[in-house]
Amino acid sequence: MSSTLVEYKIDIQKIREEFPILDQQVNGKQLVYLDNAATNQKPQRVVDALVYHYQNDNANIHRGIHTLAERSTTAFEETRKAIQGFINSNEAEEIIFTKGTSESINLVASSWGRKFLNAGDEVLISTMEHHSNIVPWQMICEEKGAILKIMPINEAGEIVIEEVKKLLSEKTKMVAFNHASNTLGTVNPVKQITKMAHAVGAKVLVDGAQSTSHLEVDVKDLNVDFFAFSAHKMYGPTGLGVLYGKRDILEKMPPYQGGGEMIKDVSFEGTTYNDIPYKFEAGTPDIANVIAFKKAIEFIEELGKDNIAAYEHELLIYATEKLAAIEEVKIVGTAKDKVSVISFTVEGVHHFDLGMWLDAKGIAVRTGHHCTQPLMEHFCIEGTARASFSVYNTHEEIDAFVKALKDIISKFK
Repeated sequence: MSSTLVEYKIDIQKIREEFPILDQQVNGKQLVYLDNAATNQKPQRVVDALVYHYQNDNANIHRGIHTLAERSTTAFEETRKAIQGFINSNEAEEIIFTKGTSESINLVASSWGRKFLNAGDEVLISTMEHHSNIVPWQMICEEKGAILKIMPINEAGEIVIEEVKKLLSEKTKMVAFNHASNTLGTVNPVKQITKMAHAVGAKVLVDGAQSTSHLEVDVKDLNVDFFAFSAHKMYGPTGLGVLYGKRDILEKMPPYQGGGEMIKDVSFEGTTYNDIPYKFEAGTPDIANVIAFKKAIEFIEELGKDNIAAYEHELLIYATEKLAAIEEVKIVGTAKDKVSVISFTVEGVHHFDLGMWLDAKGIAVRTGHHCTQPLMEHFCIEGTARASFSVYNTHEEIDAFVKALKDIISKFK
């Protein structure tokens, strides 16, 4: 992991004032929230936007001609345009709203997979994938008679590029992998793997759930065919996701679900489907959450991705050095390029017990297999504790976390 530090402009006190949830006690202790890879907290402006919509503009979108419907529709589509700019897609119509990264991947596996996968074709994923980028491909491969192959990783938790070259062939139709690992923090070489995949005619889907709030994402520069991410890992509401797809591919894919909005005309003899993105947005969407998500995007853009990434990297380096100095702690995932995630085990202490004891001290971390069971098997462990940092975390919170960890370990000596 690179220890190079970059200058940033962060007013941490001002930032924390936007997150009143952080100013509370848990089990009689000041809350230290280090479970950001699972979901991060929401700035007050996001909460306010949700409340404002329900109190002032609540109406269904795209169909009504009355004032509330028109205001809701305008605000909804403004978020789509904001996302287009945020990830630099060619057009807003390439942005599809879903329930989350999981549904975005399921949409591609189901719709694209049923259309374009045949018996004997190959889908390539990596060892470090979240279950959401494993199970949908297993399901469609089983249905179509396709073959699922796995890109191996080294002991640092990095994809072995030389092995990827050996796995790619004219049989490879899809390469699906994460931009950053939710368990290891590893940042994968998206442009390099995408170029390799395209060279054999394969499409590329990138799971950006853990990268979009930390790293610059330019889908045109990356040249990926699909990019999926979730609002709730970007200071936005839960239950909302985004799928980016290249227009020419989306237009060839059949609808994922049937119902309202995804149609132009319906008769009992047949149905004419709507244009993208609406072809993939059946039924009433999560209108309020989509509208509020724009405020989360504005929050990130105001701080600046460079500032966020630099500050979180400093927190990562600081916490890594503190944990590495504890003899009983073993860090799992030591890639050179990481987002602000540290998974670790403690000798003689089960990760579930560790999580409960830390919670008793007001410190929230994640424990378990983190929906990456094959990755845990690769490292021959049942699970880990995971501390993940966001822009509102502080060095003092890391000190409190490390002190609590040492206190717990001392009880076993």
